[in-house]
Amino acid sequence: MTTNHESPSQSGGPSPSPSGAPTTPPITLRSPAELADALPYMLGFHPTDSLVMVTVHGEGGRFGGRLRVGIPPAPGEWEETARQVAECLIRGSERRGSKPDGIVVFLCQDPCEGEGGRRVMARLRPFAQRLRIACGALDVPVLEALCLSGGRYWSYTCHDADCCPADGKPLDPPGTSVMAAAATYAGLRVRGSLQEIEDRLAPLRGVPAAGQEAALDRAAVALVPKILDGATREEVGAETLSVARTLMRRLALAPPAEAGARADDRDDALLGHDEAAAVILGLQDREIRDIAAEWMEDDEAAPALRLWRALARRCVGAYGEHAAAPLTLAGWVSWSSGDEPTARIVLGLALRADSEYRFAQLLHHACNEGIDPEGLRQCLREERSRREPRRKRAATTTRPPGRRTGRRTESRHPGSRSSESRRTEGSGQ
Repeated sequence: MTTNHESPSQSGGPSPSPSGAPTTPPITLRSPAELADALPYMLGFHPTDSLVMVTVHGEGGRFGGRLRVGIPPAPGEWEETARQVAECLIRGSERRGSKPDGIVVFLCQDPCEGEGGRRVMARLRPFAQRLRIACGALDVPVLEALCLSGGRYWSYTCHDADCCPADGKPLDPPGTSVMAAAATYAGLRVRGSLQEIEDRLAPLRGVPAAGQEAALDRAAVALVPKILDGATREEVGAETLSVARTLMRRLALAPPAEAGARADDRDDALLGHDEAAAVILGLQDREIRDIAAEWMEDDEAAPALRLWRALARRCVGAYGEHAAAPLTLAGWVSWSSGDEPTARIVLGLALRADSEYRFAQLLHHACNEGIDPEGLRQCLREERSRREPRRKRAATTTRPPGRRTGRRTESRHPGSRSSESRRTEGSGQ
């Protein structure tokens, strides 16, 4: 089989990414070991607790569309999951004009306490079998099915003890294989594990979380008298955007000293609880969020991404659903900046926070379908250029920057904790 560094797989819902034309010389993968080693480079991260499926096309075995979902914890869900993912991946390839000639399956799950990798492999064997049956029912064979656990791999299809012994074989150390060298040459990188990426966006805990939730409560209560006093949504929006721009400037003037969790801690320390609460609640209005989505490129992208990530971590306690807005903005900036693997993960987290959040649904689908984000970037640029002259002309009035009048708006109060479904959202999506 060969891989050609096509676009990585999705990280959330089961929509396969497209196959694309090779951009670098193909790399031949001849063994289960080489397939296992190639997986993080195909995805852009090390999958954890994941089912990954990759389509194979043509006589040369070119890799095409990819799909990643979490492994269902209940064995009773395995048969239905296998049917759904097989149909999603194969039908998606057919819609693009190329039915797969085969599929490679990866089951990635670390052992629980007191459980070795071999036991994980045995426990997941029925799931692998259901996947093979589901793909076969659609006339697409599973060419290889691997279990990766505890730093070792096993094949469910190879019965050669010399090639695939019962105790499995150790995975190559990271960065030592031919695939790693080729990926480095091609400019591809592995962004850590899926779990590590998700953990960096998890809500704050302990004392900081309690302080942030109290600030969110105060901010939500403060919105009521503003509305009763006749303050408009646009005025609230202007305040939200002003605070957000202030925080972005603060972050830009204090770039992180290093990457990773310590950089996140530094960014968190630069945001006050009340400031963060004001922006989080303001972003629940889609028009305010759409304007914030314009900060996607040039000098605005990096501080905006850091701000959205930090705000997502501050959606604590009863405000967990509010994380959908900053997470979606973080996913959008990541995608717009060319980091598709991270974008898929973050947009998946946004949908986990609120499965009905329309902006996240649309971006997640577009990213998985391989759509060029430049079209959306251009729409946002044009909207910004139309609004900026209006902003200058209205500088002495009470109307701050906003979208054109006459559009439907969401009825959801920015401080609401309800999970009511939203209307389909408008421009900027």
